[in-house]
Amino acid sequence: MPDDYIIQGFMATERIAQFSDLDKNARAKIQKLADAAAESTLIGGELYAKYDVKRGLRDLSGRGVLCGLTHISEIIAFKDGEAESVPCEGELYYRGINIHSLIDGFLAEGRYGFEETVYLLLFGRLPGKDELDEFNKILIDFRRLPRYFVRDVIMKAPSKDMMNMLSRSVLSLYPYDDFADDISAANVLRQILQLISQFPLLSVYGYNTYRHYHDEKSLVIHKPLDKGSAAENILHLLREDKSFTPLEARILDICLILHAEHGGGNNSTFTTHVVSSSGTDTYSTVVASLSSLKGPRHGGANIKVAGMFKDLKKNVKKITEASVTEYLRKILDKQAFDGLGLIYGMGHAVYSLSDPRADILRGYVKQLAVEKGREDDYAMYEMVERLGPEIINEKRKIYKGVSANVDFYSGLLYNMLGLPAELYTPFFAIARIAGWGAHRLEELCNNGKIIRPNYMALSKRTEYTKLSER
Repeated sequence: MPDDYIIQGFMATERIAQFSDLDKNARAKIQKLADAAAESTLIGGELYAKYDVKRGLRDLSGRGVLCGLTHISEIIAFKDGEAESVPCEGELYYRGINIHSLIDGFLAEGRYGFEETVYLLLFGRLPGKDELDEFNKILIDFRRLPRYFVRDVIMKAPSKDMMNMLSRSVLSLYPYDDFADDISAANVLRQILQLISQFPLLSVYGYNTYRHYHDEKSLVIHKPLDKGSAAENILHLLREDKSFTPLEARILDICLILHAEHGGGNNSTFTTHVVSSSGTDTYSTVVASLSSLKGPRHGGANIKVAGMFKDLKKNVKKITEASVTEYLRKILDKQAFDGLGLIYGMGHAVYSLSDPRADILRGYVKQLAVEKGREDDYAMYEMVERLGPEIINEKRKIYKGVSANVDFYSGLLYNMLGLPAELYTPFFAIARIAGWGAHRLEELCNNGKIIRPNYMALSKRTEYTKLSER
């Protein structure tokens, strides 16, 4: 087979029935049932306070309820004061190494750092040169999919949602693995290393197939690089001409490092722990984590940020502090953008004064904006970052500080790199599979109990009523 193959043309796909396809009477009946279901599940906010339920497994200050121990990473958002903990500038540590120090170390030596970061997360220490060379060789050797997988799985039923496509592809790898259900440490490590190497292929091939079927573009499938970093391989796979600059690859590598891990309590990694504790296979566990990451409150937030700024530029004719302030207030009042009342990219479940990942990305965004001639876009983001916390504090009762999070800048950075919005969240997953893998191994090796918290039942006890008497 040649290095690349190009398929011209367009193939229509079947569409399942939509809510809008139903007649008016049928839609009304379903809506009535939905309203009844929603009404039966509503729980008053005062009950959470009455029974001291930590909603979202967080206290009022936003700090998570302690429910596990980990060696893998640490997030610091508060410092102990004389009387109580006080918010501080955010810090992130991978296996005890500050993320700033880790990235500065790679850059000082002119190296890509994602693979070394993966080694650190999985094995608890930085590798020596020979160890790193051998580890890179293993990851490169795993840059392949089963024979005909692209044709039989990825191209068979293309999806407009790349996270759903990625999840389906991961589950489809299960029958190709003769030891899929073996949860020994050695086998799980092998599966995780394979998935780390395969995620860029699954994501980019899924996107290129989507473009072919839905946008009538030529289908171009590049074979992966047989050398080089993950960041270089991603850009090689994605670009039709396979070309990219060293700066582009370097910045994407830093993005992968920053997204690789973020403590055991974030939604998708906690999902990894929960599902792993049941003893299920690696593929099922990873798909559960992907499903969590897809959500707009988690990994999907960078797409929401990009959409919010697109809406701002469309509806605010002249970008000034006054006009942007008015727009942001409308967002919080649910009168602008998606009507949900959220300034996306602002605030974090843990960090208060700052997100160290956003602090690192900000500098590269500014550097790239100058190179790409997009200083105006950077200035607009910088303005929203400055005004957003003030307006949120005006409108909402905040128990801790509000600052820009990593999603605030990652979308703009990806856009300036020419990466498609459909792949923003899969790029997050390409990095975070490293952290999920480390946490899955930690959960399995410690042989913990199945994770099973408690919920208080609120329904009143009643007797069963015969159908004829209802």
